[in-house]
Amino acid sequence: MKKNMKLLIAYDGTTSADTALDDLLRAGLPAEANAIVISVADIFMPRAASSAGDAPAAALKNYNPSVVEHRLEQVAHALEEARRWATNASKRLHAQFPSWKVQTEVCGHSPAWAIIEKADEWKPDLVVLGSHNRSALGQLFLGSISQTVLSEARCSVRIARSRLAKDPTPGQILIGVDGSASAALAVAEVASRAWPPDTKAHLVAVLDHAMTTALNWTEDGFEDERTWIENLLATSTAKLQACGLRVSAVVKKGLPKEVLVEEAERVNSDCIFLGARGLRRLERFLLGSVSTAVATRAQCSVEIVRPR
Repeated sequence: MKKNMKLLIAYDGTTSADTALDDLLRAGLPAEANAIVISVADIFMPRAASSAGDAPAAALKNYNPSVVEHRLEQVAHALEEARRWATNASKRLHAQFPSWKVQTEVCGHSPAWAIIEKADEWKPDLVVLGSHNRSALGQLFLGSISQTVLSEARCSVRIARSRLAKDPTPGQILIGVDGSASAALAVAEVASRAWPPDTKAHLVAVLDHAMTTALNWTEDGFEDERTWIENLLATSTAKLQACGLRVSAVVKKGLPKEVLVEEAERVNSDCIFLGARGLRRLERFLLGSVSTAVATRAQCSVEIVRPR
């Protein structure tokens, strides 16, 4: 279990944000951690303006006074609402994780870029936010804030969703493996967490053209790709079993972005863990295609693991 884990948790008072807080209870997180709840008022403010909403006179002197006054009232209201969001989220986190050290931060900015900039500054282990799916078609789309953070953040990102079934236990984790260093990081991240007894981990390897191409430059010397991937699964299984998880593994053929989502639904997964990059040398394989597609389509939470 890693010590002094740092989490940056985005909260905006929506159902999606509430889901992200509830989802933390099933994420295997440590009893002690440092967390910052960031709540962002999505407002335009001059760059020199303070977080309290005091715009510099120089930035506003050319505006009609009544327009300025109205705008300042809007800014103040939005920031006060964001403070309420952050305070409420902090109280919930203290109730869920009494030993966590929780701070709050409020600002007026573009939400996605405020989260990314704070992550660059504070360097958390994990950024947590909701998916912002708000309609019947929501499962086909990832909110623009979530997608921007997922793509641009330099640390791991967890996109939270409600479970497919609320009450069944034990918990179920799905991990996509493909032999890459990033996939190994995803396995290591799961192994580092504190999971309740009888939590299950389901390893899924998907054989497709990208996997076959990658095997041309591996040096393991196995006879074929299935032997190679089965040895990989055996190694990952042993690592996860050593930390108390109940492990199953499967090799599938098809498109990873489709197979991983289907398997997650089949086993009623709480969360899919994926590395940010896969085996292809010349492109961001998992993040460019598989990770984004899985984060968009999955009905459970998705955690994209990046190196610290």
